Amino acid sequence: MRAVFLDKQTFSSTIDFSAIEQQVTQLVYYANTSPNEVIARCLEADIIITNKVQLTAEILTALPNVKLVCISATGYNNVDIEAASHLDIAVTNVSGYAGQSVAQYVFAQLLEYYQQTSHHNSNTEQGLWSSNDTFCYHGNSISELAGKTLGIIGYGSLGKAVADIAKAFNMEVIISERPQASTIRPGRVSFEQLIEQADIISLHCPQTPETESFINEGVLSRMKNTAVLVNTARGALIDESALLTALKTKEIAYAILDVLTQEPPSADHILLNNKLATLKITAHIAWASCEAQQRLIELLSQNINAFSQGERLNRLA
Repeated sequence: MRAVFLDKQTFSSTIDFSAIEQQVTQLVYYANTSPNEVIARCLEADIIITNKVQLTAEILTALPNVKLVCISATGYNNVDIEAASHLDIAVTNVSGYAGQSVAQYVFAQLLEYYQQTSHHNSNTEQGLWSSNDTFCYHGNSISELAGKTLGIIGYGSLGKAVADIAKAFNMEVIISERPQASTIRPGRVSFEQLIEQADIISLHCPQTPETESFINEGVLSRMKNTAVLVNTARGALIDESALLTALKTKEIAYAILDVLTQEPPSADHILLNNKLATLKITAHIAWASCEAQQRLIELLSQNINAFSQGERLNRLA
């Protein structure tokens, strides 16, 4: 079984890939692969490993030797699943590896915002405490997470990990039903209720035709003007122009984004070009603790092993 890894650079340099290497007879690594390089690099491969490289119907059709596509992520919008199924190409993904990493990221960012840690560290470094007349120097106000309502949209392993930590902070957790759902499942609230009630909204749902830009102008206008929006899922879930307007007009208070619609973004991306104090952006790293990356590689190796044994594990097609 000959395998190619099309975008190894999406993982840290410290990650051990031996678990995958043990499952195949040959594994060729590429740091990154552009669209016009995919076919040539995969022509002799039985297995393609991709994190974000696009595998369209046209590309898959041109690769008659490919038997298995391993997506080294949970999201699978970069692979044409329908085409793969039609071509009898198995497709797998991985899930459940990044819950603690993503949850830790979400609360690191929320604590920075509500606790104002960097601001208060800076005050001391600038000597403001030393020159103050009283025993403390207040600076920016601090607000507790306890009592705030956290709304979670997408209640898989990632959303559940975030909810667990929220409960430890004595926050109220509400979980959204799907937008425009005709019935509300037990333990959930309507999408509309969550949007209007939550102090913090955290997105953990996949990108599908139904969820693309579903956080739009109308939704943002119904959120509290003190609300915080967190997106560690997919950039396309949010209408970025509408978000920029909502932040500028103070329809919402703050946004934390680990993902953008275009990744990597262009230098003139509308959200990067506006130096808003109410917007924090990181480079799609919420999932990427060393432990989570290593768990992902182990899960990916299990998918390959299961396929070679004629078993179905984490199959999308």
